[in-house]
Amino acid sequence: MGDSAISVSGVSKNFRIFSEQNRSLKGAILRGNRTRYEEFWALRDIDLEIPQGKTFGLLGNNGSGKSTLLKCMARILKPNKGEIHHRGRMAAMLEVGSGFHPELTGRENVFLNSAILGMTRAEIERKFDSIVDFAGEAVARSIDQPVKNYSSGMYVRLGFSVSIHVEPDILLVDEVLAVGDMEFQEQCMEKFADLKRDGRTVVVVSHALDQMRTFCDYAAWLDNGQIARLGVANDVISSYIEDEHGARSAAGAGVRFGTGEVVIDRFEVITDRGVNPAQVHSYEPVHIRMHYTAKERIPDPSFIVSIDHVDGQSMWSNHTKDADYLPADVRPGPGSLDVVIPALNFRPGTFYINGSVHSSDGGVLDCLNRSLKMTVIAGDPKESGGLVALGSHFDEMTPERPMKKAKAPGQGPVDLETYVSPHKRGEDRRQRS
Repeated sequence: MGDSAISVSGVSKNFRIFSEQNRSLKGAILRGNRTRYEEFWALRDIDLEIPQGKTFGLLGNNGSGKSTLLKCMARILKPNKGEIHHRGRMAAMLEVGSGFHPELTGRENVFLNSAILGMTRAEIERKFDSIVDFAGEAVARSIDQPVKNYSSGMYVRLGFSVSIHVEPDILLVDEVLAVGDMEFQEQCMEKFADLKRDGRTVVVVSHALDQMRTFCDYAAWLDNGQIARLGVANDVISSYIEDEHGARSAAGAGVRFGTGEVVIDRFEVITDRGVNPAQVHSYEPVHIRMHYTAKERIPDPSFIVSIDHVDGQSMWSNHTKDADYLPADVRPGPGSLDVVIPALNFRPGTFYINGSVHSSDGGVLDCLNRSLKMTVIAGDPKESGGLVALGSHFDEMTPERPMKKAKAPGQGPVDLETYVSPHKRGEDRRQRS
């Protein structure tokens, strides 16, 4: 296996799909005890090495074999052909409430499920309070109630909490995390990061592609039970979007998909130094302008604009509904929309501008990704590392000098015509000195 946490060699798995089944003794006699079925191959000759200490994503359309492969890794299903080997303790969270008995209380299920996953009673008792705390207040209040009365979100919280407290070397997670609320999903992302820092391996099946770009190191795209592409997560996800979601290369640069009633023509980055400058400074006020052309009237549209780091990490996004901005109905012909960013708090790096237009029912009319590249260079004050610029400074505290409230760069509304950006103020100070 080398440095692999999981090694999958030539794995195939099929299921029988019955068209007619003998439901009675009479039927069995009349058919000569024969039933009619077709063989469906969910996986075909899968070869895969998942590196130790990395987060690995499995993506693909429904029915592509993702969950089947995960269940084979967890040894819930046995492959018809091939072998799967893993190194270390494994825990799996594959279905809502998997391993829970609906008639037992949450407390009883914690002990039962933890024991199934290999924890001793002493270990469970020591970790019990931590398991319940991670699962949240709603679960804590209902811990002595039968879990059949739990919501699906409470099921997931408690099940995931048990799985991670096993302290597995390998954690397998299916799409069930989508059932949890935003706070719980953020908790899970933090836990995935902790597991990675501890050298543990996470394998996750998800349709949340933006999240997978952010926290997955590598990914495999499955198509009809076979691996269509395998490699760095950002590259695999981009290929999946292009090929499976009707995406196509846009003129010039970028990738787009959507039904096409509206077409995003281009983006512009506007600063006090002009349109699409070669470089943008940290803390500089910026307008991102989306130009579009509508083929027909679109009532109650919504818009999303986002920025990704060149390595695929999602840096920022905003939705007109989240911003409580209600744009006017889109009318046939050209139009534009501005997003005002009072201060671009990014450290030096290369970023891509993305955007999309949606109908009132949430349908994607057009989505244009990675179409405009934006280069950010250091502003003033300079900072030493990371992806974001916080406008920080050092100050010595004494009893005679209490801490003052500082106004962050870009705080409050900014007029581009009168605003003097921090890097410009720094230049002025240097000239005066």
